[in-house]
Amino acid sequence: MANYEVMHFDDIEAVKCPCGFARRAFAHPGNQTATMHIVEIRADAKAHYHKAHTELYLVLEGTGHIELDGQMVPVRPFSTILIKPLCRHRAVGDLRIVNVCIPPFDPADEWFD
Repeated sequence: MANYEVMHFDDIEAVKCPCGFARRAFAHPGNQTATMHIVEIRADAKAHYHKAHTELYLVLEGTGHIELDGQMVPVRPFSTILIKPLCRHRAVGDLRIVNVCIPPFDPADEWFD
């Protein structure tokens, strides 16, 4: 087995998520390191948190805000955000982001108040 893996986001089906729609690369049982997502944020993003994983956001397109533990933080292209476990967060506005989840994204680790 190779020591690398290549995926193409345009080959990955988008799935509904609390923030809009996500295409999740490297989201398979054999990967225990991290996943990378392209997320199309929509105005109806829901505040949520994770108990076990950290997220890194990189804004690619759009302007808006990221709500972090109740504080609205303005973002624009090339803003990057480190979201630690237990931080309640949501995106506000029409944004396109890269999201890196460490360890890999697990839908069982999505919590809502």
